[in-house]
Amino acid sequence: MVQYYWNPNIRPVPMQPAVPQQTMPPQVTLPAGGRPQPQGEQSYIENIFRLNRGQPGTFHFSFEHGERGTTTKTVRGFVEAAGRDHVILREARTDHRFLFPMIYFDYAEFDEELNYFEQTPR
Repeated sequence: MVQYYWNPNIRPVPMQPAVPQQTMPPQVTLPAGGRPQPQGEQSYIENIFRLNRGQPGTFHFSFEHGERGTTTKTVRGFVEAAGRDHVILREARTDHRFLFPMIYFDYAEFDEELNYFEQTPR
């Protein structure tokens, strides 16, 4: 417990070192298509990016900061990887790689049909 306000009657309690625990990573089952899919529908943007790795597209980002006229960035290329808060893109023309935080992502346009999670009727 952290004391946020000083109180002369309370003495700090010494913290005990944490004992590391060994945990097993979750098992991943690959579907017939060879790409891992999350259990149940989890249609977050980063999961959709992962399902469409290597597909050509145009990715649009906008920023609140930056010099005048440079508050947007458009990248024509391929998704290489995606995490919860970021995406790594490879620009097709220059083979340059970008790491963008997802907070700046606006939208993407893909040239081909997208891989998406199987839609089940409710």
